[in-house]
Amino acid sequence: MSDSPAYLPPKVWTWNQDSGGKFASINRPVAGPTHQRELPVGRHPLQLYSLATPNGVKVGVMLEELLALGHAGAEYDAWPIRIGEGEQFGSGFVGINPNSKIPALVDRSGAEPVRIFESGAILQYLAEKFGAFLPEGGAARAECLSWLFWQMGSAPFLGGGFGHFYAYAPEKLEYPINRYAMESKRQLDVLDRRLGESPYVAGEHYTIADMAIWPWYGGLVLGQLYGAAEFLDAPSYQNVLRWATQIAARPAVIRGRKVNRLTGPAADQVPERHSARDLD
Repeated sequence: MSDSPAYLPPKVWTWNQDSGGKFASINRPVAGPTHQRELPVGRHPLQLYSLATPNGVKVGVMLEELLALGHAGAEYDAWPIRIGEGEQFGSGFVGINPNSKIPALVDRSGAEPVRIFESGAILQYLAEKFGAFLPEGGAARAECLSWLFWQMGSAPFLGGGFGHFYAYAPEKLEYPINRYAMESKRQLDVLDRRLGESPYVAGEHYTIADMAIWPWYGGLVLGQLYGAAEFLDAPSYQNVLRWATQIAARPAVIRGRKVNRLTGPAADQVPERHSARDLD
């Protein structure tokens, strides 16, 4: 499988800053801020600090979907956090997300600001705040939340596992690529079977479960993630492709994907968002 010598783990692991890889310059084994940097605050009650990665796209899409429904209170300012430059370790950002991961949201509509971090938590918070895209109770709500947390638990295998070793690791290694490709395809099969039963992930209606899952698995089969659609035989997951294509065409999804985007075609990049005009 490899001509590289076998790795023998030491008794106690120590951090090697020169271990290589695309994110070696920002990865570290401790938490907390590395520098002082206050976060900007705009004029709207909702302040989003993010980047248009799959996790970041979820919240941009949710906010644009809420605005499309007419929820004026969902107006927001979106500020980019350049994770490749280590901005997630600034003191202001760590203050709203001690885990130093995007996205993070601050709701300033009440007497005291409310911080929300972890993309799934943000989606649920907004859904409950505005009474949209999450069933109110019973089996429908349980189904929606089950799929939301399926994504939260499954995506690390797709991103940190498959995506890292297939696209970002300093060398291609057969064992981890095979291991995580197998798990990614198993997850795609889970999703494909479910979408063979219903039009959307949680049932008959579009919900925060779709918003959470689409940027990862929809992006993957549509060729937007890691360039791995052919490698993972995306066309064989016909139900996922149908669903992914349908969601990609939603006007709010088209808009939400642009929020805090710093790469790709210039027309798709909206690093900061402060009003609807920024996306028009």
